[in-house]
Amino acid sequence: MSRPSTDAVVIGAGPNGLAAAVTLARAGLEVHVLEAQQVPGGGARTLDSDLAEGLRYDVCSAVHALALASPFFRQFDLAARGVELAVPEVSYAQPLEGGWAAVAYRSLERTASELGDDGGAWRDLFAPLVENSGLLTELILGNRRELPPGLLGGSGLQAAAQAAWRPLEQGTPAWQQRFTGQEAPALFTGVAAHAISTLPSLAAAGTSLMLATHAHVGGWPIPVGGSGAITAALIADLEARGGQVHTGAEVNAWHDLPRARTYVADVTPSALVRIWGERMKPSVREGLARFRYGDAAAKVDYVLSGPVPWADERMRTAGTVHVGGTRAEMAAAEAQVAAGVVPEQPMALFSDPALHDPSREVGGLRPGWAYAHVPANCPVDITEHVTAQIERFAPGFRDLVVASRCIPANEMSEHNANYVGGDIAAGAMSAWGMLARPRPTTNPYAAGIPGVYLCSQSTPPGPGVHGMSGWHAARMALHQRFGLPEPSLAPGA
Repeated sequence: MSRPSTDAVVIGAGPNGLAAAVTLARAGLEVHVLEAQQVPGGGARTLDSDLAEGLRYDVCSAVHALALASPFFRQFDLAARGVELAVPEVSYAQPLEGGWAAVAYRSLERTASELGDDGGAWRDLFAPLVENSGLLTELILGNRRELPPGLLGGSGLQAAAQAAWRPLEQGTPAWQQRFTGQEAPALFTGVAAHAISTLPSLAAAGTSLMLATHAHVGGWPIPVGGSGAITAALIADLEARGGQVHTGAEVNAWHDLPRARTYVADVTPSALVRIWGERMKPSVREGLARFRYGDAAAKVDYVLSGPVPWADERMRTAGTVHVGGTRAEMAAAEAQVAAGVVPEQPMALFSDPALHDPSREVGGLRPGWAYAHVPANCPVDITEHVTAQIERFAPGFRDLVVASRCIPANEMSEHNANYVGGDIAAGAMSAWGMLARPRPTTNPYAAGIPGVYLCSQSTPPGPGVHGMSGWHAARMALHQRFGLPEPSLAPGA
């Protein structure tokens, strides 16, 4: 970029980087975004497939469990900007042996009614969280520096207290005490496994409680046309206010950057140290250097000739399927991953976006999107592992596979530099790791250099396409560097 100086430079055009850029530009600043990839979007990109002409696939996320819950996206108003979010009635499902499954509907009552003797226990676990979802979302997706105003009242404290003990139950060996059957424990554990950690664990339980609650509130939406629709809306708003995105612009050191009054980096802590380490205070540099990355996901892209024939027909409209079997099987698989072993039957996530977005089907072919959990930096092509897992619960799946391709964990960072070793959460998912991201400090976004901020998934509130980390960091930069108030994100404002 030839321009010698500007107000703000954002490094990385993922959802958090673009959320930061939009916030800064709406405050009247001149903003330039530098993105190493040729296509912006980070974890929210949709590209043409080279496996089938006309077919498009999501590079990273296909389903966005926090898109409707995110305070940033609620203010930004994706719907008003032409982004259609298809919300399946079946948020997620868990196939089990014998042709049956556990199914999570948007309706908490319907979900509980189909869980047999465990229905009441499921309802009791989630009803208070669903009732207080707004307050809990503000707390969980907050900046770890401020408490939501509603929390300070009696009802707010009561809601927080009700939420606080649930991870202790489902994140410890006590997790076996609530449920008596197979379906409900498997349904909960499939969501918990999003954390890619040993099971049970506090971080996994917290992840499951948060995501499953939103499944029963607004649902887990699928962007029509692919995840890139979210990115396009963010860039359109940025450019409407004079901001620019520069692709193919990799940043390796601070002196390669144009002069600016503030820098906001949607990068990992290790990348931040690489770029600015020589200018950081030793304590900050060492704290960031100790940041721990977690185990990984390998991705499989399928071209399918039809929808997956899940044995339990209720699953055939599920937006997301957690393919891992019983609670015990998933816990065993995640333990193998933590031990550095590729499970024969790994925990996998699968989605068929065309079920809810017919535009994704082209010439009778449709994309199938899958992740499977593997050890960090694993080079193994796990296509057969995932295919066998799906075939296990959907006999005939193999016959639908026209083409497939694996991106092993050790290659994931080539598609998104923030996925170090295939860690799609951009940091180990432990209780301490979530509380102290990216280092123990009262300001998780500060890089220890005046005017430099970190805003990636490695900062609070952590992983997910929600834009909150970028929004938090940008508002801090506006206050500290420019003395400017937080701008409105509403369309037309």
